[in-house]
Amino acid sequence: MSEAGVAVETEATTEKMVANNKIHFSKELFPNEQSLVGIDETIQKMQCEVSLIDDNIRSVVRGQTNTGQDGQLALCEAQKVISSLFSHIIDVKTRAERTEEMVKEITRDIKQLDCAKRNLTSAITTLNHLHMLVGGIESLNQLIERRSYGEILNPLQAITEVNQHFQQFSDIEEIKNLSQSVDKIQVTLAQQITEDFKEAFASKPSGQKQYRLGLNQLGDACKVMSVLDPKVKKELLKWFIAQQLEEYMHLFHENQDIAWLDKIDKRYAWLKRHLLDFEDKYGPVFPLDWEVSERITVEFCRQTREQLSQIMAKRSNEIDTQAFEQLLSKRFTGVTLGATPAEQTRVLVPPSGADAPVAISVFHDQIGQCFKSHLDIYIRSIDRNLSELMDKFVEMSREPYKFAEAKTTVYPSSGDLFVFYKKCMVQCNQLSNEQPMYDLALVFKKYLREYAAKVLEGSTPKLVPTTTSSSIGKSVSLLTRDMQNLSSAAGQVFHNFLKEGDTQRFTRDDLVRICCVLTTGEYCLETVQQLEDKLKEKVTAGYVAKIDMSEEKDVFHRIISNCIQLLVQDLEAGCETSLQAMAKVQWQHINNVGDQSAFINSICSNFKQTVPTIRDTLASSRKYFTQFCHRFVAAFIPKFINVLYRCKLTLSDGSNNVLGCEQLLLDTHSLKTALLELPSVGSSVNRKAPTSYTKVVVKDMTRAEMIIKVVMTPVQPPAHFTQQVLKLLPDITIAEYQKILDMKAVKRVDQLQLIDLFKHTASAAAVSGLIEPAASGDEDTQSTDHTHPGGIVDDAEPGASSATGDSTTITTTTASSATPKRAFIFSVGSFTGSADKNADGSSQTGIRKLESLLKKRFP
Repeated sequence: MSEAGVAVETEATTEKMVANNKIHFSKELFPNEQSLVGIDETIQKMQCEVSLIDDNIRSVVRGQTNTGQDGQLALCEAQKVISSLFSHIIDVKTRAERTEEMVKEITRDIKQLDCAKRNLTSAITTLNHLHMLVGGIESLNQLIERRSYGEILNPLQAITEVNQHFQQFSDIEEIKNLSQSVDKIQVTLAQQITEDFKEAFASKPSGQKQYRLGLNQLGDACKVMSVLDPKVKKELLKWFIAQQLEEYMHLFHENQDIAWLDKIDKRYAWLKRHLLDFEDKYGPVFPLDWEVSERITVEFCRQTREQLSQIMAKRSNEIDTQAFEQLLSKRFTGVTLGATPAEQTRVLVPPSGADAPVAISVFHDQIGQCFKSHLDIYIRSIDRNLSELMDKFVEMSREPYKFAEAKTTVYPSSGDLFVFYKKCMVQCNQLSNEQPMYDLALVFKKYLREYAAKVLEGSTPKLVPTTTSSSIGKSVSLLTRDMQNLSSAAGQVFHNFLKEGDTQRFTRDDLVRICCVLTTGEYCLETVQQLEDKLKEKVTAGYVAKIDMSEEKDVFHRIISNCIQLLVQDLEAGCETSLQAMAKVQWQHINNVGDQSAFINSICSNFKQTVPTIRDTLASSRKYFTQFCHRFVAAFIPKFINVLYRCKLTLSDGSNNVLGCEQLLLDTHSLKTALLELPSVGSSVNRKAPTSYTKVVVKDMTRAEMIIKVVMTPVQPPAHFTQQVLKLLPDITIAEYQKILDMKAVKRVDQLQLIDLFKHTASAAAVSGLIEPAASGDEDTQSTDHTHPGGIVDDAEPGASSATGDSTTITTTTASSATPKRAFIFSVGSFTGSADKNADGSSQTGIRKLESLLKKRFP
């Protein structure tokens, strides 16, 4: 049916519905003939309603007209009010400025008066201090002559504080003389109080003094001494403590009988008696914060330790049970102890330091067994000594390490630690090679971890990240201070943010320190293995399996890895600015090809500045320097390629700028050469780089060159361009292919067509390399080298990417290259070709075979 016919039919239907409505309405008004009597009245009533509706319509229309006029009037009134308000604001601002000027005029004189008041107050205060200083010096000299130490304390404190106030006027001769007088008073007091103490505690009066000071005067003298130079108090305490322990040194001299170990309780009893006597007689003399009793005790312990060490060293034969046990073994066979004939004649490996093997002692531990239950004291002592040694090592690590003077990159503290370990292990082996040796190994493990954490990791330089809070706060204050200067404040905001983005680098000393931490970690790693082997050799068989230092070796492995990563990050940071400059170059406008670009020169300069320092410092750890080079190129080349994708090489008409492409290709080749020479850059010896390193650089940088060559290839015709892409970049992914199209400024619509063509071309190549094994029925074959017709090589190379999404790897090669089967990542059901058009369904059977093959070979 035509459109005209439909319209006519619709119009007829509408008229019919209107007629029906009229009939229905008429029947409601006049249901019968009798109702027609009031037809005139009904007509009049309806005319009234029509008139009323007309009036309402006119009123609404007029109201709308009046509303527009009212709105216009209201707008004009609002504009007048705004103008009046603006004038009022201007007037208020003007009056505020005048008021501000008036206030400034009023307060100008007040400020001058306030400044004069401060100066006058300062002058009066200085004169008062000067008066106190002059009068105090005179009164102090008199009090010193009378030895009135109780009255000296307060004036001395006041004069000392006043003298500090006058240090800023030391260039004035009179003030300088007064300051020297104060210093002379302090020296005189120190000498006089020291002499008074020596006279008071001397066993016999010297005869030169008329009297001795009482204990109360000595107490006042101690308070005065606390105000003087701390060195004076230290020297006085040193003399006094030595005088208090003089009796102890005579009583327990090494030639006295009570000095031996069996009388050691008498030493402790003497200290108890002496401390009680001292507290009773002289406790009130010394201030509590001097801790004289504790100082006496500490010195007693030190002297006791030294005395016992000297005595035991001289009389070691009296406490050496091993020598006596070996003597008994030479005299007796040990038959009564149950020794077998083999044990009686067995020979042991000589202990550390021995020149010849010794016979096993059948009397071993017959006496020394009594000491074993108390060897935990020895282990705790080793723990304390190592704790003190570790604190010393930490302090040493905080000092600047002078690599040139030390002539070694290994921290000396690491050697000291393992030498101490060796001595402890030899000593413990002489005492016991059972539980105490195992406990000693646990202590070794504990301090190996502490050394790694506190010394090595603690001394590793770190870059402190810049904070943005201060800059943002400054920028916000600029914005809120004056909204009229919005543009300049916004410029300052961006300037601050740009400054915060500056790249941080390590200094040369930091790089050397990192390398030293690395080599020290390597030394510790090797030595820990030797230590573990030696402990297992010394300890009894029951504890061999328990000794395991794999965690400690992992710690040093981690430290080495972290150091290498820090070096790589620093070298990368030096190249960051150059890569940013590369991305900003207008490659599409380059009109000539010259030497390598400035950003390549900057990268090479960074290599020459940084790498020689690292290489020379890691001269003894060549394998880790090689690992550093490997890690750097593994991180840097992908970053370079990502920047390469951002370079625009296409002119506005869609054609490639050949000169820009050639210049970029030249720069890429120069960078490739620089990376190949990286291990020996700046070296006088031209040493060949490791083959593994060279292969990585050549492979990855050749890929970058191929990307540029692909960009230089015209997009038309698309089939030729796609084949060229697969030929130059056989393992390219969809995402990378799209980035190349972006470099060529291909429109999105055209990109979709090219990507679709690329998928079909790559899929056809993948199918040609995979259908052959399925058709032959050898679906489970594991062969990794089958050459198929057409030159496709089936080679499951290690490291080939798996198929996932748009980042799928499509691999196809010519006769001279291999095709990884894992490159086949498209959905098999999406293939289109002649097989899909078969009516008998054979194509679906082939598809299922192919799916089965892929699932079995690539789970």
